[in-house]
Amino acid sequence: MAKSTDIRVVGTQLFFLPVETRVPLKFGPETLTHVTCARARLTVQLADGRTANGWGETPLSVQWVWPSALPYEPRHEALKEFCQHLAKAWSEFDAIGHPLELGHDFQQTELPRLLAEFNQGQAADEPIPWLAALVCCSLFDIALHDALGKALGKATYDTYSAEYLSRDIGQFLQPAAGSNVQFDGRFPSEFLNADPPTTLPAWHLVGGLDPLDESELSGNEPDDGYPVLLADWIRTDGLTCLKIKLRGNDAEWDYDRLVKVGAIAVENGVLWLTADFNCTVTDP
Repeated sequence: MAKSTDIRVVGTQLFFLPVETRVPLKFGPETLTHVTCARARLTVQLADGRTANGWGETPLSVQWVWPSALPYEPRHEALKEFCQHLAKAWSEFDAIGHPLELGHDFQQTELPRLLAEFNQGQAADEPIPWLAALVCCSLFDIALHDALGKALGKATYDTYSAEYLSRDIGQFLQPAAGSNVQFDGRFPSEFLNADPPTTLPAWHLVGGLDPLDESELSGNEPDDGYPVLLADWIRTDGLTCLKIKLRGNDAEWDYDRLVKVGAIAVENGVLWLTADFNCTVTDP
């Protein structure tokens, strides 16, 4: 059933923001020194003719969404070009509904077709993976949700109820076989915290090339007033959570890295550690 709060996309704009990293970041088998952030502005229209603009943005994390032996730049350019194709497709997407419904329909019907067409005609030696296509599409999806909130003058998360959605969760998700879960007649608002926290702990990423102590300094570190060594970061920012980048294919290096980071963490009052292998673990 149509809602008076349903929206349709009437315009898109796409921007590419180049970002240089302060220090190199070891990301799986590759090292990241720069990234492009793709930013979209979607203009939407309500049934009564009112319009609003929503913004969405995501880094095009080439090494993560498209791991490959191909050089970085051909993959990078292919993702940017695919974003341009998506911007045009979203501006021509003639559908009306809630952003959750529009985003789902676009991903189910338009995105697979657009990806297949693009891969068939692009010059790169490998096709763009599905994960990369989803990330390229995500900024438009984010902008869509932002636009509805602005159009209605409400927090976006307050629109995930039966008052604004024409479809329940059962039309998006199927319960696992044999489970007693039932999604029919249920809406996302039922599973959201009505009084969400206003602050969250910050997880500081410890890259595989980040110097942990003075013995690891190369002399090429930036001298810009910000910390370089891990202990200095912890003390300066009051960190309590560390995410440790590991290699995933070098157990000895990973173990030594965890022990060294752990010792610094304990000494400086860090409460939580987590490890990230960047999808490089193949055994087991």
